[in-house]
Amino acid sequence: METINLIRMILGCIFIFLGLILFAFEVYGVFKLKYTLDRMHLSGTGDTMGLLLTIIGAMLINGWDFTNGKLLLILVFFWFASPVSSHLISRLVVNTDEDLKDHVTIYSEEESKEILEGRK
Repeated sequence: METINLIRMILGCIFIFLGLILFAFEVYGVFKLKYTLDRMHLSGTGDTMGLLLTIIGAMLINGWDFTNGKLLLILVFFWFASPVSSHLISRLVVNTDEDLKDHVTIYSEEESKEILEGRK
């Protein structure tokens, strides 16, 4: 039984360490990138994977009890809240950025339909 606990502790620490590494890359990228949509994309993906790995590590270390259910609810909440907040920030940037054409390619509605249908 002691060996199983040791293996569970080691795996949990590895998952938490990997999650912290992802968070570190995310923080570095958010400060390094210049455009808001790039920062938002990086922070959204980093939060999703980093939080998943960190919570899996915490669940492995904790063992199976009621606390794991709480951790899963926290994970589900963040997985719903993060895309919604990213979407709202991106809409705000698209609607207010005067230099948007310098950063991204903007297609007309007809061009978008052609791209989606594979004609272009």
